[in-house]
Amino acid sequence: MSYEFSERFISRLSLENGAGAALSDTRIHLLEQIDQLGSISQAAKAVPLSYKAAWDAIDLLNNTAPEPLVVRSAGGRQGGGTCLTEYGRRMVVMYRALEIEYQSTLDRVMAGMHEMHKGDLKEFQLLMHRMAMKTSARNQFTGRVSGLRDSGLDYLVHLQLTEDHELVAMITKTSAEYLGLSMGADVFALFKAYSVVLATKPERARGFANQLWGVVEGVNLSRDQVEVILQLPGERRLVSLVQETDFQALNLKPGDKACACIDPEQILLAAYD
Repeated sequence: MSYEFSERFISRLSLENGAGAALSDTRIHLLEQIDQLGSISQAAKAVPLSYKAAWDAIDLLNNTAPEPLVVRSAGGRQGGGTCLTEYGRRMVVMYRALEIEYQSTLDRVMAGMHEMHKGDLKEFQLLMHRMAMKTSARNQFTGRVSGLRDSGLDYLVHLQLTEDHELVAMITKTSAEYLGLSMGADVFALFKAYSVVLATKPERARGFANQLWGVVEGVNLSRDQVEVILQLPGERRLVSLVQETDFQALNLKPGDKACACIDPEQILLAAYD
């Protein structure tokens, strides 16, 4: 929530799921434009957001929500597009209804706070900004703790992402105790794109504890590295950053099946109260 210091305080509603992924005004506006225009590129321009920022927001919401909010549609003269699911539309309606009530409540509260010094409010706003956190990790998933194994100084934490997908993270025993991990708890798993190794054959992936199979959705070339976007079941997406020579050896193209391999030590965990 942020405030504008004017005659009327304007609220910005943010709804977070258990993994910390937020439905904000900007993201809701993006969802509304997708529903109206049927195209994420056109929706991103209308918000406005960059195409990449729009897809990053959709990927985070789809990866951490109980059901996908946005899916790709196929067919038609335009070759398909992007649309909201029924679950996504319900989330938009709920957000807008809560937003109205939220602003109404703020108006009533502020009506009785005329004597509060403006400096106090500014200090409060500064504190909220300092407490806000963003992460540079491209891959962010939420999972439920399905297994905990004490290995001495370390803990092996099993996270159930979906019925068919699981992640295993290795963290220190001190970290596990600090997070207060327990069976069934919702946990946020983060790992950087460069920590993901891609394989196209099961025997090449066999040595990794974490193997997430999916389909190559996109490939973005740069000077020395290649960004590969892998679509997983349930509209989840995973990003890998590989060296150009390694990419050439893999010979990947959109539509190919590939496995994302991640060492347990490369996964960071976050828990929310």
